[in-house]
Amino acid sequence: MPDEDLDPLIDRSDLDGLVRLIDARCETRDWEGLFRIRERAQLATQTGRQVWPAATLAEYRLALHASTEWAAKVLQEDAGRFTIGPLTEVVAQNHSWHDLQTLLVAGPRSAFIAHERAIRGEIIERASVGDVLDVLDLPLELQPWEPAYPVATYSDNGIDAPSPSDVWRHEWTDIEADEVFEDMIVDDPFVRDALRSLVEPWTSSSGGQATSVVVDGTVNDAMSALGHRSFRVTQLTTEQAVQWLAWSGSSGGTHGRRRGAALGRFGVWWLLAAIGGFTEDWDELRDTGALAHEVGDTAQALRWFRVDTGGHYPYELALVAEDPDNDIAVALLAHDPAN
Repeated sequence: MPDEDLDPLIDRSDLDGLVRLIDARCETRDWEGLFRIRERAQLATQTGRQVWPAATLAEYRLALHASTEWAAKVLQEDAGRFTIGPLTEVVAQNHSWHDLQTLLVAGPRSAFIAHERAIRGEIIERASVGDVLDVLDLPLELQPWEPAYPVATYSDNGIDAPSPSDVWRHEWTDIEADEVFEDMIVDDPFVRDALRSLVEPWTSSSGGQATSVVVDGTVNDAMSALGHRSFRVTQLTTEQAVQWLAWSGSSGGTHGRRRGAALGRFGVWWLLAAIGGFTEDWDELRDTGALAHEVGDTAQALRWFRVDTGGHYPYELALVAEDPDNDIAVALLAHDPAN
């Protein structure tokens, strides 16, 4: 069907004009017209026209603002590749699973949307999601030991997802670390790999670094094993530590693409399983219904500390977990600089 406002802009690859048209159709709530922009712009990219930013913006606005029927139309598996965050998280901000479920094709994306909505407090029947729920291997229901997870707020201007360091205030204690001997350091590739997986966009799509260590000892020994002779430390609650880990796993770092709260939550569970030493038993624990209990027990048995080594980064994770029952400490440090 001809579109007198749209077709000339596509033909000229007029991105400024397309953005103005997208704004106008959002203002008048012309979701069908906005969907046409997305479709025509996508087709035009196949003929060499550089209008993919218009297609990306249109599908982002549809997922964020449109009525449920039109929002669901942009949730194909290949959509949202260049949006600032996953469309599964964008659509979950303003649309309920109850309204979306009959409009979605069962698949990984529908499962992610269900998890995103559950994190936001919606009560969802497992049967309404189907077998694809297992894509994340996590229960939909937040467990009693889990905190309210940090979620991003999407708008026409971008993402608001403040770091815990932007809003939390602590009482700090200055520490001079003790000497650590080689036989105190435990080689634990499971913890190392789980931390790197948690903050993967920081290190692969940006300029970040991640390091971890497991020691027979305390927070002082763990930090000294990483080469830090002096630092500050403050104790966190389990809820605060889990929130910080989840924020890290949800984000994309300085230059990477945001991954969403559902993946952030999964990253926390997998890291806790690594610290607890049962990643290899994950499937069996899941199948027997014991996984949530084991992960929760691990999180609550640890004493959590935030450490400060003097660096200041927009994306930073600096936690140490002490296991008093086994006399070990696990340091989890990662950061992504501003440039």
